[in-house]
Amino acid sequence: MKKRLRSLALRLFLGYGLLVLVVFLVQRRLIYFPNPKKATVVGLAEWPSGEAFWGYLGEHAPEQPKGTVVVFHGNAGRAADRTYFTRALEPLGYRVILAEYPGYGGRAGSPRERTLVAEGVRVVQRVAEQWPEPVYVVGESLGCGVACAVVAKAGRSVRGLVLITPWDSLPDLAQAHYPFLPARWIVTDRFDSVANLATVSVPVAVLLAENDEVIPMAHGQHLYDSLTSRKRLWVFPGAGHNSWPSSPKEPWWQEVFTFLA
Repeated sequence: MKKRLRSLALRLFLGYGLLVLVVFLVQRRLIYFPNPKKATVVGLAEWPSGEAFWGYLGEHAPEQPKGTVVVFHGNAGRAADRTYFTRALEPLGYRVILAEYPGYGGRAGSPRERTLVAEGVRVVQRVAEQWPEPVYVVGESLGCGVACAVVAKAGRSVRGLVLITPWDSLPDLAQAHYPFLPARWIVTDRFDSVANLATVSVPVAVLLAENDEVIPMAHGQHLYDSLTSRKRLWVFPGAGHNSWPSSPKEPWWQEVFTFLA
């Protein structure tokens, strides 16, 4: 009997170890969900023009914008799917860049933290060089992790930061979703937004969805509580991760950028 129990325990242990190994090896397939196809969208122009494709420039910016907003979009899809940012922010007086990630929307490469952050820094630096107006950075979901790391590295170029449905760190979020795995220790892309914003001094606007089923609100609240710079919190009552109010007519757009400015 004891021998059978030891044999069963060994098989369970080996099976669990195999599961952990498989998850570790395929983790980026579980994290990133890109739409790799390039899109042509009315109102968006490829940017930088005549060079390698880094994202899109909204075509309806005012002649004298208040600033340039660089958007790092959420996980699924591609930058061209996020025209709600241009529709909301161009009428408020801003130029908008929808940054695209390697591996998404027609860009070559594979998504991983190091690559996304390096490309994001390059985008923000190029924007600061190309236009004299203040630069603001917006992150959405996964893009919040990118945005926090980018601002930590290129903070002098950025006037303000907006985080829509952010997490505190990817390992902590992964552990919440997979409590039966040692997820916190096997995730290699960290996107530790708490650490990245620890010494950032720009104003930060944080927007959370009350019923967020992908990034539970507690993770965004933890990030907000950790901030030491000037900050303000918005909570969307009853909203889920993909149902936060993105209509250009929503008053929070103006409220957020009034706060940052």
